Amino acid sequence: MRKFDPKKIKALAIDLDGTILLPNTTLGERTKFCIKKLISKGMEIIIATGRAIEASERFRSAMGAEGPMVYFNGAEVVDMPSGKILHTNLIGKDVVDFGTDIARSLGIHYQVYLPAGISPETGKPDVRQKWEALLIEKFGPDAQMYKNHTGIEPVIKDLKSVAALPDLKGFIKGMFIADPSLHDEIRQRIFERFGDRISVMRSFPTFLEVINNGVSKGEGLKIVMEYKGLKPEEVIAFGDEENDLPMFSAAGFAAAPENARVNIQKEADLVYGSNADEGLAEYLEGTFLYGVSL
Repeated sequence: MRKFDPKKIKALAIDLDGTILLPNTTLGERTKFCIKKLISKGMEIIIATGRAIEASERFRSAMGAEGPMVYFNGAEVVDMPSGKILHTNLIGKDVVDFGTDIARSLGIHYQVYLPAGISPETGKPDVRQKWEALLIEKFGPDAQMYKNHTGIEPVIKDLKSVAALPDLKGFIKGMFIADPSLHDEIRQRIFERFGDRISVMRSFPTFLEVINNGVSKGEGLKIVMEYKGLKPEEVIAFGDEENDLPMFSAAGFAAAPENARVNIQKEADLVYGSNADEGLAEYLEGTFLYGVSL
């Protein structure tokens, strides 16, 4: 396991769901206070999430974190709170068209995100579209669950028609919400069609995300680190899921909560308390605020 000197750490790259957020997807008061205290002492906080900006903003704002953040598993790197997009990597319209076919054939929920500022009606830039538009084909239990989870209101559209818009350049990502027993079949069908061009990864027990190969939280974090002049040995990454592993490699050190799956914990340099107990705050307090490593 890699060892680090807390005095040399300048930045924390932190996943949201399952890591810094409580199981009910809220930010605990102890955690919020801890992060604010660390920021006041000069620590850089880099949010690295599979979520959209809109679904993450209330947490970033509550913590007071500013600067480049990683969204959509690295498909977008955005300077906050200005909203300036520093990097984006879109999946092709053919990927969304094929994903729609899979979802229809299996009878499962599928959704896609358009880039910020793009109209879901025309595929052209539209200043009225502040955030990335979330598109679905029908509103059912999975769509309701995702809305509750993120607070984002989806737009109901025929996804194959949107994918056919001539002015549209591409999509940020697609995502299936399905029983994990179907994940392997979905992965296989996408691989057979697109090979290594497309990456499929789990970000939540029922969420299977589809992004360009090479897009990852790790690549997003590298962009942020270069932008801020950070060396790997100055950064710790915190995460709990499969989509966090590339970030573990990009940072000098990696940490996972006890609630993470065993294979994720094995890839981490240290394991701390569960998100249900605000374990991240407890670890950060002991390591960086009060000088007693846990």
